[in-house]
Amino acid sequence: MANITLQGNAIHTSGDLPAVGSSAPDFNLTNGELGDVNLATYAGKKKLLNIVPSLDTDVCATSTRKFNESAGSRDNTAVLVISADLPFAQGRFCTTEGLKNVAALSLMRNKHFAKDYGVLITDGPLAGITARAVVILDENNQVIYTEMVPEITQEPDYDAALAAL
Repeated sequence: MANITLQGNAIHTSGDLPAVGSSAPDFNLTNGELGDVNLATYAGKKKLLNIVPSLDTDVCATSTRKFNESAGSRDNTAVLVISADLPFAQGRFCTTEGLKNVAALSLMRNKHFAKDYGVLITDGPLAGITARAVVILDENNQVIYTEMVPEITQEPDYDAALAAL
């Protein structure tokens, strides 16, 4: 269980991020067309998982914009923004922002991803949605980088994440 904060107040997650060097847990998330996607959907590509509580917050929106710009145009890389938002809201956000280099994926059908990746917030006002984290997988779905952002209102370490790609 990770100990993180929301505006300085302690909250907890369901577990820990997958260990660097381990095989990433597979997932079943929902895309903008209400289709199911999993790791095989992005086979042969590096995957940057930008895990956020909701795209309807400033920090989540900022991190999605920054990863769209800095990592989304890289060859052989899929930038996935994963949140509890409905696919309709995610699509509206990406369209309004002109984001073409990210795939927005929703937890709407189940919370298995959040539990398996250790990012499900278990207490406090955001219980039931995800903490802010970045996980990078190589082409073979091996975890090569992780960051659990210790304070939900802070942005991730973009430079470290991009260096890991």
